[in-house]
Amino acid sequence: MSPIDESTNPVSKTLTTSVVIVNKGERLLASTLDALAPFVGNLIDNVLVVDASNGALDDIRTSHEWARWIDYEQPHGARVTIAHQRNVGVRSSEGDIIVFTDSGCLPNEGWLEKLLAPILTEGEFVSCGPVKAIGKSIYSGTRWLGNTDSKYVPMAMTGNLAFRREAFDAVNGFDESFGSAEDMDFTWRLTDSGYRLRWVPDAVIRHDWGTAKRQIRRSFFYGEGACRLLRKHPHRVGQAARQNSVPFVYAIFLLGLPLTVKWRWYPLLLLVPIWRHRNEELPGLVLLDHLAVGAGVLHELARPRT
Repeated sequence: MSPIDESTNPVSKTLTTSVVIVNKGERLLASTLDALAPFVGNLIDNVLVVDASNGALDDIRTSHEWARWIDYEQPHGARVTIAHQRNVGVRSSEGDIIVFTDSGCLPNEGWLEKLLAPILTEGEFVSCGPVKAIGKSIYSGTRWLGNTDSKYVPMAMTGNLAFRREAFDAVNGFDESFGSAEDMDFTWRLTDSGYRLRWVPDAVIRHDWGTAKRQIRRSFFYGEGACRLLRKHPHRVGQAARQNSVPFVYAIFLLGLPLTVKWRWYPLLLLVPIWRHRNEELPGLVLLDHLAVGAGVLHELARPRT
């Protein structure tokens, strides 16, 4: 990976860059840190790991002493603390530009140079790129995250995101009431505040999504997050439904399952998505993902509002 030529990029001399990674027991963190190491002292001024593993990853900490390690203690009653950890990471960093990626993410050639270029040379405040699956998963094949030709996008994932600190401060960081979809909420609030999310299609991150069981569990949390997201941003319901109907359609389907008592053919409605996803790499897993998302939506709807 060749770094940006600083002799032709005077802006990069005056801005510092911090990479923030949040983690809770993910051993693939070591591979991600190894991939970032060549950039430290060049494009990256420092890397911060906000770790909630309670010492389980001390061997990785020891073998990557150049990374700044922040031990994070999970608050009592908090089930998922990703948003909390992201806020701690940004507020503990010294960078003018913050880059987020996740444990298990590996960059393609030229990733960081391309991701930072719109901020360093074009005056953008936020840039983001695609996340492609390593191996077969829910998000492999035609479903990889980031299949768009737009110059700007309406939302972005923190797996591949960079922004100026002032944008983070303008929206007061991440909403810690979110267990998932905190990145969608964060980037929606950025766009509501007038910031544009510059899409960089060739700044590619590859991500290991884990086992099928882990992917489905994550899908359930995504459903919960999607529901909370739309509760907070009701004006975006129509837009969200047009962009991704899965949380709506599958929540309604699951609500209708009692109809099977009267209409035994009701579950056969699933033949429609089975047919639609027949060309996916893992069509069965995609269907389970959708059902898990719908279940997550219903679970969040049943939860008392806080």
